[in-house]
Amino acid sequence: MLKRTFSSYRDSFSGLSKEVWWLALITFINRAGTMVIPFLSLYLTAEMHLTLSEVGWIMTCFGLGSLLGSWLGGKLSDKIGFYKVMFFSLLITGISFIALQFVHTFLGFAIGIFLTMTFADAFRPAMFVSLKAYSKPKNQTRSLTLIRLAINLGFSFGPFFGGLIIAAISYSGLFWVDGITCIAAIVVMKVVLKEKKIKVDKSIIIVEKENKITSVYKDKPYWLFLMIIFLMGFVFLQLFTTMPLFYREVHGMTEVQIGLLMSVNGFLIFLFEMPLIHYIEKKLLDRMKIITWSLVLLSLSYLVLNTSSWGGILIVGMLLITVGEMLAFPFTNNFAMNRAPTGSEGRYLALYSMAFSCAHIFSAKTGMEVIDRFGFFTNWFLMGGLGLLAVFFMIWLRKILDLEREMAIDN
Repeated sequence: MLKRTFSSYRDSFSGLSKEVWWLALITFINRAGTMVIPFLSLYLTAEMHLTLSEVGWIMTCFGLGSLLGSWLGGKLSDKIGFYKVMFFSLLITGISFIALQFVHTFLGFAIGIFLTMTFADAFRPAMFVSLKAYSKPKNQTRSLTLIRLAINLGFSFGPFFGGLIIAAISYSGLFWVDGITCIAAIVVMKVVLKEKKIKVDKSIIIVEKENKITSVYKDKPYWLFLMIIFLMGFVFLQLFTTMPLFYREVHGMTEVQIGLLMSVNGFLIFLFEMPLIHYIEKKLLDRMKIITWSLVLLSLSYLVLNTSSWGGILIVGMLLITVGEMLAFPFTNNFAMNRAPTGSEGRYLALYSMAFSCAHIFSAKTGMEVIDRFGFFTNWFLMGGLGLLAVFFMIWLRKILDLEREMAIDN
């Protein structure tokens, strides 16, 4: 049994290019250093003594920067190439994170986090586009999953060590580590990952022209998909904004304990996501149905928090959101990539990233205001309800895509 499990795990990684593995390593180094983000709301309240409303506004600036960065990253990836965008994004982000610790005013930090996230999130669409160059089409979902595995392995280390750094040194240590790891990722990138052009398959271009896919702005099903991604992100991002406050203020957890609990998310994804995706692909299961069920799990992960004051319910909620995340993110990424016509990958993937960025803008501010006025209990009901709304939209999208496929067959 153990041997079969190990063999299945090994097979799920087979056939991926060496460039994808190097990209995963670069992503891991960068993500392992991203310790500030899970503790940002705690830092702003405990160290800078800001109100929940002010923290909400800073998180809104975080989202606005992420939105602008995602748009720029996608546009520049199509114009100057993903490699240059990734390089300069990491370099400027590293410098920005180091500088951010020296900003101590509400307005200054709001501007600083906006600029930092503008540069930081230009990396995401560029990295997604790079998989078109470094991965074979049949391996793209697994390549995306490997990158997510690297992100989550880094995230499992990040909060844990972040909590230790806060306890041993101070919050300022987090900013230094974030900045230095961004720069370390650049060094690795320049040494092991060479710039590569995306190969254009002319037959695919002909098919796309025949199907009249001309612009992402005219692709109505994709815009419904982006609404689903926005709602999914809106709900999911509470994990990094209001949830740490809930752990501390309602359940009395320390930063080290919060870091450990949040590390569970990344560690479980590291262990199980790749074999799970490999199994789903091998069995040819309906990916859109899987995304639908993932949204149900995300919704339940918040609703269960209102069922009991028992500390173990936090682990139940974390398990639900982790499984939902494992099922949702690889296949939504893959849908966005495969929906994009050749030459427009950057625009499609930028809009995908921008949907998350829009969620950043509204999610934290909404959550903070609801908690401040009505409490955590109301906020978890709101997030659960929005998750169920996303489920409804997903069912609607599936019907549209089924009709689209039937029309394509008839023509």
